Amino acid sequence: MCRTWTWPSWKRKLKRWVWTWTRLLKRRRRLTKAGSAMKKDRERRCVATGEVGEEADLIRIALGPDNVIVPDLAARLPGRGAWVGARKALVEQAVKKKAFNRAFGAPVVVPDDFAGQIEALLAQRALNLIGLARRAGELAAGQDAVRLAVKAARPAWRIEASDAARDGRSKLDRLTFAAWGDDVPVAGCFLAEDIGQAIGRGPTVHASMAEGSQARAFSTVMRKLSGFRVLDPAGQDGLPDAE
Repeated sequence: MCRTWTWPSWKRKLKRWVWTWTRLLKRRRRLTKAGSAMKKDRERRCVATGEVGEEADLIRIALGPDNVIVPDLAARLPGRGAWVGARKALVEQAVKKKAFNRAFGAPVVVPDDFAGQIEALLAQRALNLIGLARRAGELAAGQDAVRLAVKAARPAWRIEASDAARDGRSKLDRLTFAAWGDDVPVAGCFLAEDIGQAIGRGPTVHASMAEGSQARAFSTVMRKLSGFRVLDPAGQDGLPDAE
């Protein structure tokens, strides 16, 4: 004999089902947020100093084939890893003190100019993010485009070629200072040709990166790169004095 559901009983079952799934979804969101917070707050110990710091201030070193250590910027390579502060002096100190041998529990092979290798990889990662921001519509390139972007909204970053003439940059410096003060960071440590290659065009002197996921990733990489090179060699000497 077939079971028939009356409207009131079906309605109660539907409400119970919706209530159950709503609770499950809320719980999943809470767990996801908690997991993200834990990942964000993870700390590691620097092999050079023994001090504990946030992952954003350290670089993971992985052990590759033939016991050769390799920088693992994304912290995704399998196997054991060691962490070192994102500063050239700390990397050189770790190499000199054979700290990586102790970290991996065996003799390791350190490539020549290991700190320079890390710096080059960080710089390339930053340029890749500039290209991704361009494809995502989060990057304005060229003096006129940057001028309009700066007027419209506060940029997350301004990017100025290190081999650019001072004249063109000074105008954008003054415009940015007038609109947003002196708290807009400038990445001025890349050649115009390298910036252009990253965004698929000719040599590019001026660019502006808007707030977004690429800008957040770019900030993390530039924070580490600042331990290996001066991010803006030209400085802010062209800005007017604040009164």
